[in-house]
Amino acid sequence: MSNESSKTQLERTSEFINTFFAGNVIDIGGGNDPVIANAEVFDLVHGDAQNILKYKEKESYDCVYSSHCLEHMRDVPSALSEWWSLVKPGGYLVTVVPHEDLYEQKIWPSIFNKDHKATFRLKSEKTWSPCSYDIYSLNANLPNANYISAEVQDSNYDYFMQGKKLGKFSRKIYKWKRSKNLFKKNISNLLYNFLYNNLWINIDNNSNGIPVDQTLGNALAQIQTVFQKTEIN
Repeated sequence: MSNESSKTQLERTSEFINTFFAGNVIDIGGGNDPVIANAEVFDLVHGDAQNILKYKEKESYDCVYSSHCLEHMRDVPSALSEWWSLVKPGGYLVTVVPHEDLYEQKIWPSIFNKDHKATFRLKSEKTWSPCSYDIYSLNANLPNANYISAEVQDSNYDYFMQGKKLGKFSRKIYKWKRSKNLFKKNISNLLYNFLYNNLWINIDNNSNGIPVDQTLGNALAQIQTVFQKTEIN
């Protein structure tokens, strides 16, 4: 995805920014696009965000922010739990993740980012994905978590450009990738690599119902959640 923090920041009010990004802020996965100029960036060069407590002290940040990083974690609930541990009582955890219907478009593995290990939905039990999480529930189940807000952000997203094909076929490929049958596994890898390198990634329009990654432009296709850690009496 392209500069998602900067694109998302344009959607936020000054009140939102001043309220939730005040004090000591860490941006997990921020790269060269931190949410605010003075945020401390923690990225691959600094360590493994899956086990961030190896590098950072508990309850040392007023705001823990992460945009489009959680989907890369090997164990999503465990990673989120560690990120939450960094939040001071009274502080905030702000997470932004791809919306599985808007970004992956019912195709798995993801054709726009091969490193995605999970997909996300919001306040819904219904999903097509074999590795889906309800991001609201994940946050709400954290200890001393107080819900502030959760929303789908889809500015400039054209729903008519969503892919209409390949979903069931792609998930069949994924199922075969995990098969104990060596033949199916090998065929699956060949098919996925061929389609990824020769069709999916090179499409610049969806005239044939092929999905387009609209986030390469100015569109958002994501979910944002904000939770506050309550003071412990």
